[in-house]
Amino acid sequence: MKPLTRPARLVPGDRVAVVAPSGPVVEERLQAGLDILRGWDLNPVVAPHVLDRHPDFPYLAGIDADRAADFQAAWCDPDVAAVLCARGGYGTQRMVDLLDWDALRAAGPKVLLGFSDITALHEAFANRLGLVTLHGPMASAVDFLKNARAQEHLRATLFEPESVRTIASTGRGVLVPGRARGVTLGGCVSLLAADLGTPHARPGARGGLLMIEDIGEEAYRLDRILTQLLRAGWLDSVAGIALGSWKDCGPYEGLRAVFADRLGGLGVPVVEDFGFGHCAGALTIPFGVSAELDADAGTLTLDEAALA
Repeated sequence: MKPLTRPARLVPGDRVAVVAPSGPVVEERLQAGLDILRGWDLNPVVAPHVLDRHPDFPYLAGIDADRAADFQAAWCDPDVAAVLCARGGYGTQRMVDLLDWDALRAAGPKVLLGFSDITALHEAFANRLGLVTLHGPMASAVDFLKNARAQEHLRATLFEPESVRTIASTGRGVLVPGRARGVTLGGCVSLLAADLGTPHARPGARGGLLMIEDIGEEAYRLDRILTQLLRAGWLDSVAGIALGSWKDCGPYEGLRAVFADRLGGLGVPVVEDFGFGHCAGALTIPFGVSAELDADAGTLTLDEAALA
């Protein structure tokens, strides 16, 4: 697995687009997030359909075609330096096939930020465009609005990426000790499994540092998800694994037993409680960057800054 092309870092005055590829957005939270971005001297522009609701499916932020059109227009706007997702939820898989990937490629590299359901876009951008993306807090998410650590780590990644080349775990759990080198990838593990067999899915995590987390998946479901990835050969020759947050997934003792059983036999370092995903103060993790994972120290050290 090779490192991907890094977009340019942001500078004060940059125009950034806020889009909603997945679930519906709460207007008050969106406005609060926009205020934070303006406080960073950014110029946020809200896509036309961000506050839409699907007429039949209330879990979607508008119809698929409109969500895709918002994303496409934002990415292809030469005056936009970054496309920031407002929230996750569900819906990215319904719109990702409606995007014009030739047009997105022609628009050139820029920052894509999001997590949770946005995992499908992280995978598509890696596989189809070869671009580094950022797995981090979203513009209308509660953690971004309320948590200073999440805000500051994201701000540093966007504007001063050299200052966060070493990302330190917020916990100290080690499932399998050791060090590993590879290229970062990952996201919601349920979305990675759901992506298998689609036109945008990469063939596997070979040579990669896999950063996975999830929300609302009980132990037996995570067992099923990991077993599917194992049976599909997707985890063959993975270099190392970092486990993020597992909010609303049940007692961690049960989850840890599943991780030990399903991942412990891979013979690679596995670090726990790394502090990214659906948790307070979530760290921003770049995907597509060469790095070293030290499970014992709880650190991910990037070979170069996430953004150029």
